[in-house]
Amino acid sequence: MTKNNNFFANLKSDFSSGLVVFLVALPLCLGIAMASGAPLFSGIISGIVGGIVVGYLSTSHLSVSGPAAGLTAIVLTAITDLGAFDIFLTAVFIAGILQLILGFIKAGSISNYFPTNVIEGMLAGIGVIIFLKQIPHAFGYDKDYEGDLAFLQPDSENTFSELFEFVGYIQLGSIIITLVSLFILIAWTKVEFLKKIKLVPPALIAVIVSISLNEFFIISGSSFSIKSDHLVSLPVPSSIEEFKSIFILPNFSALANTKVWVIGVTIAVVASIETLLCVEAADRMDVQKRFTDTNVELKAQGIGNIISSLLGGLPMTSVVVRTTANNTAGAKSKLSTIIHGLLLTICAVSIPSILNKIPLATLAAVLLLIGYKLANPKTLLHFWAKGKYQFIPFIATLSAVVFTDLLKGVALGMIISIIFVLKGNMQRAYKFRKEEYHDGDIIHIDLAQEVSFLNKAAIKSTLTSIPKKSKVIINATDTVYIAHDVLDLIKEFKKITSKELEIKVKLVGFKKAYGLVETGEEEKHVFVSLSTVVELLGDLLGILKTLDLLEFKLSKTSEFLQH
Repeated sequence: MTKNNNFFANLKSDFSSGLVVFLVALPLCLGIAMASGAPLFSGIISGIVGGIVVGYLSTSHLSVSGPAAGLTAIVLTAITDLGAFDIFLTAVFIAGILQLILGFIKAGSISNYFPTNVIEGMLAGIGVIIFLKQIPHAFGYDKDYEGDLAFLQPDSENTFSELFEFVGYIQLGSIIITLVSLFILIAWTKVEFLKKIKLVPPALIAVIVSISLNEFFIISGSSFSIKSDHLVSLPVPSSIEEFKSIFILPNFSALANTKVWVIGVTIAVVASIETLLCVEAADRMDVQKRFTDTNVELKAQGIGNIISSLLGGLPMTSVVVRTTANNTAGAKSKLSTIIHGLLLTICAVSIPSILNKIPLATLAAVLLLIGYKLANPKTLLHFWAKGKYQFIPFIATLSAVVFTDLLKGVALGMIISIIFVLKGNMQRAYKFRKEEYHDGDIIHIDLAQEVSFLNKAAIKSTLTSIPKKSKVIINATDTVYIAHDVLDLIKEFKKITSKELEIKVKLVGFKKAYGLVETGEEEKHVFVSLSTVVELLGDLLGILKTLDLLEFKLSKTSEFLQH
């Protein structure tokens, strides 16, 4: 009973956010299905399963699953190569099984190695893409499908060239509806009494107003009226038989086809990586700082893809756009995700004709604000203030996501982060200090706690830069581990290089097993030379003279006091 109470504890806010995600997800599901060359309803099925099944099984409180733009190219190529959608569904089924296996072998732990600056760069990059991609839709140019996040578009344009292309296709009606929708969405967050209305989301009000406004344009015969190709286009079954034909079973006879297995593995890997990235991003967004069990998430995604394939749906992942919309709308728990899936089910079946009246310009307004929040300039300034080692991977990931795609952008950010880690590791390999004396300087090289093969280059560079006839102390007192490559380097320096350059080398704290420290004078940690001895004797005589003078003054003082 307590569990149920907790589950429905935030019903008002979760219902409101679920409604917003539903409105955002509807055109995205259709757009991705259309771009994938799949039946339109397959995107809706994937969205429903992602919302209800994955939403229930997942431990993430904000993540929303559904058909992903990142899989569009893979799906389109796969359907073309395999020649039939039912054969492709078999590949999706295989992908689901593989994701289940990945969850059981705890492959989800890989998400722990995603750096924060890379995740934030990914989110900011997606924010920039969402914002730029929605500008044409806001002006009534809908040639590129909703949900496209790739730089290179199917219409032979790219994210930036599209911004110049739509100028000749501007619809005044779409602009009016976009502006009205933006006004409602912004006012709802600024006006005090509107902010208190939690149950009714501003996105729903914007949709209702935009539908009413466009219906007025149509009835009045205004040139501002928006045509059907700029509205939501959900398939409307005309009979029960047509409705039944929506659901397609996988063709399991294709299991003998090696191409099916290759595609299945590809989908499993790409979908799993995108899911882990999105879940990590969702945890970053979470105000309550709750953590998702990524292994459970992979299992949930696997079950979701299995069920989706059996119903005729597209493969799914956790999706950043919907997750961000969920968080922005004020979701408190995964109930919001489930509600969005239920709304997709109910509305797609019962009121498709009403949904088909929603202008894409309204949904573009919603996504414009989501994109802006993701790509907030404050985030850029935040990482700039943290220094180059945080900022460069962040900005590199952001740029690469915008100009390529999500996975390539994250991969570049990860590579740069690893390079910086290696560089930092090399710099922390040792401490270098120099002590100046009359008879020559003594160079101290204090090795770090762990010295790996990655530190070889830095240590080699330091040793080769030591001048002739120097005195060097290499200290390994605090060192627990030294790589064999580094040991060989030090051994060569001590036994060969130092003799050629007349460098005196002392090794301190090295284990006997290393075979570096010899017996006798070489074990001493202090250099002694003739000039040093003379200097020490001079200092000693000076101290003795000072003591004699002090003793004389004390005796005179004592005599004075006695008298």
